[in-house]
Order: sequence, then C-alpha cells, then structure tokens
Amino acid sequence: RLHKRLARAGIASRRAAEALIAAGRVTVNGEVATLGRSVTPTDEIRVDGRLIDVTAAPPVTYVLHKPAGYVTSARDEYGRRTVLDAMPPTPGLHPVGRLDRDSEGLLLLTTDGDLTLRLTHPRYGHEKVYRAWTDGDADPTSAELARLERGLPLEDGLAQALSARPVPGGALVTLGEGRNRQVRRMLEALGHPVVRLLRLRMGGLWLGDLGPGEYRELGPRELHWLLHPAEVPPRVWERQEEETLERWG
Repeated sequence: RLHKRLARAGIASRRAAEALIAAGRVTVNGEVATLGRSVTPTDEIRVDGRLIDVTAAPPVTYVLHKPAGYVTSARDEYGRRTVLDAMPPTPGLHPVGRLDRDSEGLLLLTTDGDLTLRLTHPRYGHEKVYRAWTDGDADPTSAELARLERGLPLEDGLAQALSARPVPGGALVTLGEGRNRQVRRMLEALGHPVVRLLRLRMGGLWLGDLGPGEYRELGPRELHWLLHPAEVPPRVWERQEEETLERWG
C-alpha cells in the first residue's frame, strides 16, 4: 500500500502519510493518488512534486533532550525554533509524539514511520515518566498524588496515572496515555501548578545524563528495549534509572 511505502521511506508516519494522500499531495506515475492505492517497486512516487527514493538508507532514530522553548514539529508557521533545528539535517526525520513548547526531556525523532506508529498508537500504551516541579506553599503529598492514581476528572474525561509519588519540590508521575498537557492539568487540578516538566522515560528508554540540546542515535538493542521494556535486563534498568534520577530526580 502507498501509505506504507511512504512510511518506510521515512516521509511520515502511516497516519500522516494517509493525510498527505487525502490532501492530494501525493502522485503515482503523474496521477494524484487516492487512499488505499497499491504501488509496485517501479512506480514513480512524488510528494509535493518531489521524487521519493524508496531505496533510501536504513531508518535512523535519535533520542534528544528537548530544551524548553522548542516546538515539537517539523516546521512552525510562526518561525519559532523546532526540534529539527537541534538535529543534524536528515531527510524524513520527524518527532515521535509531542512535548509542549515549555516542557523538556526525552523526545524521539526518527525516519521510521512504522516505529512512529508503534510508539504513538493508543493500543500499544507505552509508559512515560515525568518529573514535575510545582509551585505553591507546599509540595504535593502522597495522599494528594494517590488521587492521580485513582483518576481525576478533566475537561476531556477521566485522567489516571499509573503511579505518582512525591519528590523534592514536586512529583514523579508515570502515565500510560498521552493527552495534551496531561501532567500539568492533573497537578493543577490538585492545586499544584507545574513550573517545570521533564520527561525522563519512554517505554524502556531512559533519558540518562543527556543534557539539554544533546542527542544520540539509538542502536538496535536500545530500539528493542524501547519497545519491549520487560526485556530490559534488571541490572541495566536499575543503572539507567539511577543515572537519570541522580541528575534529574
């Protein structure tokens, strides 16, 4: 299928590729493509008139410590800095999921559309861990944070944390879903507005001691652990968790 071919070529995730096709921006052999179209290896595929190389280099995936102030998108209509400005020029590179502009921490960028789908589709439910610093006269208590585990009603429905515990100056929150600004909204509902938010883990991958603006490429073993956290050796998990929390916890 055409949308899968575009994803494998690193153009976009499968869902984003379907949106490109639906918008009439993709042609096959000079004809505007339609959703559900099948293609062969010899077909000429273009996006916005640009020829797509379906024999492109193997996909690449980076982990970036996103700094605050960067927008999580490939381009921004207001001219703000995007996360791609922090990365080496790489055809087809795109962010996986989102971190809002004011948030920091672990962000994946890849040319692999299939990986993007596996990490962002709700059915896979990859855990994410956040370190929040909060404002107010007192830090969140264990009793208050237990309400996050039981579930809090927000304007878009019940929001629930997998776990939440107090840490100096704020909280450590683990989510199995990824709604817009969810950690911020949950803690604000408790009366503890967030002044800084840092993502520490996604799936089986920890931020470690990667500093703001720093990035590195992930190898096959780390990509496997990212998708299969239960298969990370306990000793490796403990070391990465300790390294991350020692710097950021």
